[in-house]
Amino acid sequence: MKAQPVTDFDKELRTLVKDLTDTMAAAPGAGLAAPQLGVSLRVFTYHVDGELGHLVNPDLSLTEEEQDGPEGCLSLPGLTYDCKRAYGVVAKGFNMYGDPVTVEGTRLLARCVQHETDHLDGIVFIDRLDPEQRKAAMRAIREAEWAGQTAPQVKFSPHRTFGRAL
Repeated sequence: MKAQPVTDFDKELRTLVKDLTDTMAAAPGAGLAAPQLGVSLRVFTYHVDGELGHLVNPDLSLTEEEQDGPEGCLSLPGLTYDCKRAYGVVAKGFNMYGDPVTVEGTRLLARCVQHETDHLDGIVFIDRLDPEQRKAAMRAIREAEWAGQTAPQVKFSPHRTFGRAL
């Protein structure tokens, strides 16, 4: 399901960005999108090649040149498959204070920004695999130790809504 645009750049959003950053670091991961924690807002954090950041309401421009390489996801622990992505990205959006931000990158940063934006659009990286790889991924998911388990509870209290979270 597509996440809702952020409309309120307030203390709750700043808390969400901090929670995303802390959770991503503890995992550890290269990126984490709000929907992965059950918050349906267009926000993600990233930590790639020493660059730590976040992006709110991203809008991507992709290069025509493509890259193919290994990709995994914190939502699907232990699974890695080669996935085709654009080689470069220019992502425009906002920081947690509502200031305009542009993130430009290639290789891993481009892959991460595309991967996290996909989460905001209700897409998981295995949706981008060729049919044979996707079939193998689905089989691996069914056979995974964590298959059928309820996702761990996140540290958000039930009364916090983070703006327009569903």
